[in-house]
Amino acid sequence: MSIDPQARIGHVHLTVSNLERALAFYRDVLGFEVTATYGRDAVFLSAGGYHHHIGLNTWAGRGAPHPAPGTTGLYHFAILLPDRASLGRFVAHLAENGVYAGMSDHFVSEAVYLTDPDGLGIEVYADRPRDAWRYDERQLHMTTNHLDVDDLVRSARGQRWSGMPPGTVLGHVHLYVDDIEKAEAFYHDALGFDKVVWSYPGALFMSAGGYHHHLGTNTWAKGAPPATDADARLLEWEVVVPTKKDADQAAQNVVAAGYKAKPENGEWILTDPWGTSLRLVPEKK
Repeated sequence: MSIDPQARIGHVHLTVSNLERALAFYRDVLGFEVTATYGRDAVFLSAGGYHHHIGLNTWAGRGAPHPAPGTTGLYHFAILLPDRASLGRFVAHLAENGVYAGMSDHFVSEAVYLTDPDGLGIEVYADRPRDAWRYDERQLHMTTNHLDVDDLVRSARGQRWSGMPPGTVLGHVHLYVDDIEKAEAFYHDALGFDKVVWSYPGALFMSAGGYHHHLGTNTWAKGAPPATDADARLLEWEVVVPTKKDADQAAQNVVAAGYKAKPENGEWILTDPWGTSLRLVPEKK
């Protein structure tokens, strides 16, 4: 069974080596707002009044900077801005502050790539309208081409970046794995994400509801060990579905396929074959 088509990404939780340094980056460079702090151990950040899109903490041990691509786990998580003009303002903001970023045109979206102070990967992007997407046979057409940065910045019409705008969400998570077939078995066959692109070398992209991807997996760090408590890393990522029934059904599918699912306060904690935790959460409990 496919996961509910309204499934979306809720939050990511990251462990970092220096909380103050990480907070300065996510708040001052990226433009998230602090919504809660827990002493010197954790901080939660969001855009547009959401409870939190990102959790930063040192609860799992003060890890060393992430040796990408030295471990399986997080490749990057992706922040989806509400429109192209917002991305143009963000790119201009990075340039004004001397922040280096990689940039790509993926046909379905335009994207900027950064790393946080611990080397954890981040994508900030804006989608093109769905009616502009196209399929090559059964696969969604996606590219990695040069981004027209000048045209993107012009779309901002001179307006300055003032932080993550309302409507910002987490769009997808992209993970290093060491076996695409195992990733497909867990995330597609068991959890129910639909395959969207499967011919990209060493990668598989999956989604719910026809989106270009909520999840990317790749073997570009094949043979690497899982991240440990000694590493800055992704602790968990969250998938939100409409109802408890939807969450329970997805979890039952995972268990039926031979994987473990742990209930926790009306939610489910799943663990993929590489130890990455996924929290399955109903919008309405």
